[in-house]
Amino acid sequence: MTTASTFIYRIQPARPSMLTDGPTAREDAIIGEHFTYLQRLTEAGVALLCGRTTTTDAATFGIVVFTAESEDAAREIMENDPAVRLRVMKAELFPFRIALLHKNWQLEKGGN
Repeated sequence: MTTASTFIYRIQPARPSMLTDGPTAREDAIIGEHFTYLQRLTEAGVALLCGRTTTTDAATFGIVVFTAESEDAAREIMENDPAVRLRVMKAELFPFRIALLHKNWQLEKGGN
């Protein structure tokens, strides 16, 4: 039996001015696909946490904390994200270990 490992991918807009000037129609459509993709991963229990910073400068980023059977499988999940696959976002993959988690954290309710 293989146990899943935890990974994180960090994404940033390929075109930073998308955040300040607004997305093109193409970017907007792809971001919608990206959100739907992350919703499906969350509903399937693969994605544990998805979100982004609320800034709009060059340091702005989003993260997806998720589980996968291997680094190759994790890379495939990241690369299948429409925003990454269609190059609206650039992404980096990292192995990740959750060290502490508040006992009342409700992942399925967003944790806020």
